[in-house]
Amino acid sequence: MKNYRFLRRNILSITAALIAVSFTTQACRSPETAATATAPEGGTEQAANPQTGATPIQMWIAFTDYRLDWAREKAAEFNQQYPEFEVTVEGYPDYETLFDSALLASEQGNPPAIMHFFEAATQEIRDAVTPQGEPLVKSVAQAIDGRSEINGVPVILNDVVSAPRNYYTIDGEFQSMPWNTSSTILFSNADMLEAAGIEEPPATWEEVEQACEQILALPEAPANCITWPNHSWIVEQAMAQQDELLANEENGREGRATEVFLNSDGMTNFMTWWKELNDQNYYVYTGSQRDWDGTNNAFLSQQVAFLLTSSSDTTAITESGAEAGFDVVASFMPYNQAVGRSGNVIGGATLWLLNGLEAETETGALMFMNWLNNPENAADWHKVTGYIPITDGAIELLEREGWYDENPNSKVASDQLAESETTPATLGVLVGNFVAIRDVVTTTAESLLVNQGQDVDSALESANQQANRLLEDYNALQEE
Repeated sequence: MKNYRFLRRNILSITAALIAVSFTTQACRSPETAATATAPEGGTEQAANPQTGATPIQMWIAFTDYRLDWAREKAAEFNQQYPEFEVTVEGYPDYETLFDSALLASEQGNPPAIMHFFEAATQEIRDAVTPQGEPLVKSVAQAIDGRSEINGVPVILNDVVSAPRNYYTIDGEFQSMPWNTSSTILFSNADMLEAAGIEEPPATWEEVEQACEQILALPEAPANCITWPNHSWIVEQAMAQQDELLANEENGREGRATEVFLNSDGMTNFMTWWKELNDQNYYVYTGSQRDWDGTNNAFLSQQVAFLLTSSSDTTAITESGAEAGFDVVASFMPYNQAVGRSGNVIGGATLWLLNGLEAETETGALMFMNWLNNPENAADWHKVTGYIPITDGAIELLEREGWYDENPNSKVASDQLAESETTPATLGVLVGNFVAIRDVVTTTAESLLVNQGQDVDSALESANQQANRLLEDYNALQEE
């Protein structure tokens, strides 16, 4: 485990349990690879290209797969269109390594211009400071300063769809540039549904249980019925659906959160239902926390009929299901019928503008961030990955092209987020040390799943105490 090192006044010594956690695949599906905090190959030199005179713009992202390839291809296109700039994209295996490396580069005076970081650490990145005590990042709204275009590149902030726009708008100002945004949706084996006489995918928890009963009664029934990764993000979705806050101060939106609620009614409802599904042999646990690949494989090998996971995998799951010989249908995440559905929160990550850049570097960075999310690029990013189209313009382009007519599963996540009510719960929580708090949730869930007789209430009470100690310690550091 590694230390985050995003502490005020260069405080680097902190209990490992406070902030050091394993940054495995998050809602944005970053690869699970450990690495040390080092700069990428090629270094972080910011001097202009001596041959072209182009201003260098470095963007560091937490992808090392085909998504990095896509970003580099787009950077090359941008550089051709705007030769006064030279954008380079470097990939990191996970967000922790990237963030540690950016802080190290900041200390050395050569940080990247653009840094990619996932949504759950928004509070931490806003608390991060440079060695001079200045904020590490600058809000994109402040940098854009009301402009509608930058050197001919249209500013897309006003076109960003509501869910990510609302999440990254803090203190009334757009803080960062949304890029890869997802939600939790349900994937169903349509062939199994038809065989069991089920006309529509289940929309509620009760309907999930009814569907599982029918599917497991089939002559050639799968071993289990449903699975999802043991990740706190899934739990957070269920909390938002029930309009339950995860933290005080209106989920940290009205002030710094000082208390989290892991023993709330909404949390108890979901954990109890999850445990009951597991005890009935409906839910199958792979035995590993945050096991995105294992749960996907269980669904694609038809060991289960339903998979609850990130919409970022929509393209891959739909195509892989077809290759395996069955139809995949996507639908909204089932909700607690006793409470109703308020909506869902986002997952994924965003692009942050580093503070203190030279004027020309900041201009180029802003140009690229907006250009990368123009309708054509945002639509292509969606097609390639499954992340939602980040702007209304991209959605309109996809509709004109007939993309959604041919690929209806690809629209489910966008529709689910668009139909969500706007409440503090569905906006998403802003809380310090959230990754470590998430780890408490997944550990508690695992204990409930593997220990059949464990009491949900007592387990959540213990988890709540642990999480609040983590938050208290984190907030104390910010006051020093």
